[in-house]
Amino acid sequence: MKMIKVDNNENEGCLNTDVIFDILSRVLAKPLLSMKCISREWHNIISNRSFIKAQLQNTKLDLNGFIVQDRYMISKRDIKTVSYIPVESKNGAKVVHQMVFGFLPEDVVVLASCKGIVCCRSCLPSPNPTIYVCNPSNREWIQLKWSPPCDITESIALAFDFDFEPSKFKLVRVKCIELNNNEDEGDFFFTFELYCSETKAWRKSTEICNCKDDMIKNRGIYIGGFLHWLTEGDQILTFDVEKEMSLLIPVPVPPANELRIVAACIGEYEGRLHYVQVSEQGLHVWCLEDLFEFKWILKDCKLLENFEVEYPRFFFNLKNRVLESSEDTTNPWMNPLCFKDGKLLIKVSAELYIYDMKKDKMVHACSFLQLKPQSMSHPTVFPFSLTLVSLKDA
Repeated sequence: MKMIKVDNNENEGCLNTDVIFDILSRVLAKPLLSMKCISREWHNIISNRSFIKAQLQNTKLDLNGFIVQDRYMISKRDIKTVSYIPVESKNGAKVVHQMVFGFLPEDVVVLASCKGIVCCRSCLPSPNPTIYVCNPSNREWIQLKWSPPCDITESIALAFDFDFEPSKFKLVRVKCIELNNNEDEGDFFFTFELYCSETKAWRKSTEICNCKDDMIKNRGIYIGGFLHWLTEGDQILTFDVEKEMSLLIPVPVPPANELRIVAACIGEYEGRLHYVQVSEQGLHVWCLEDLFEFKWILKDCKLLENFEVEYPRFFFNLKNRVLESSEDTTNPWMNPLCFKDGKLLIKVSAELYIYDMKKDKMVHACSFLQLKPQSMSHPTVFPFSLTLVSLKDA
């Protein structure tokens, strides 16, 4: 019978890696979390770092749901309510959860989500602003100091990869600074600060990126060593985490250039950056085939009329409503919120739907009012996947 040494400083010894180990390592994280309760032996196996590493190598990380939170109000006070919308239905109806981060010591604002690990910060105002990096699946968390000045508008993105050493991650804080001189009025530039879990310290990068637009939806997406932010203009801000170099990627245009873009978001699918846009014609999903040549490929196109025909219970007079609201950039009638693994969470009027691009299927997720919003404008949305990754040694 094969034996391996347990890779755990607290538990020295040997772990029996027989058929049970091999079978369980091929099971997805969600059922494994319940299987921990079967016996002490299974709990020890599933909690072991060697098992977690094998399970990550043998299984695919599935999208389990979306984390939704209102953006700060005009008063510059954070909104505390955080909601979780599961992808899978329970008894035909999706249940919205609102205590996902109840294990943390205070109310938080979600900043980033990457491969099951979530970065949050204290709700402001706060006497002791703190950043939390946590795994809601196993309720583990660590905290680090949020160095001043604490700006409610700044964006902190999370770079985490299973290829890294266990529990190692980086945070990238990007600040948008507006130029005040008359010549460059209305222009911005971005600066970057990095936190490494190994050094446990922040440092400022020498990289600066000039841009004419601020960021939109304030959310960074990590894909293959690069972080991406969608700007309010026609570009995507991209930052190479290792080389600390930035570039601006022009977004693709609809098939007919005269069509107005109503709303857009970026996301990840099959390890590539995707750009999702709603235009006066319909829904377009683009894939970035080449990062440096800015080559986009149209992967999916769905006319607004087709949505009406296929889902008459959901949509009525959709195209006209989208056209009528095309001037309202704060609350468009049809607003793509988050795209991950071929699934798009999209807000249409006051309802939320999940569109599965692979299956060409639309399902109703919930009413936007179920999230207890304090405004009807752009919420911040993050994809979430269950994972067994431990943060104990971070």
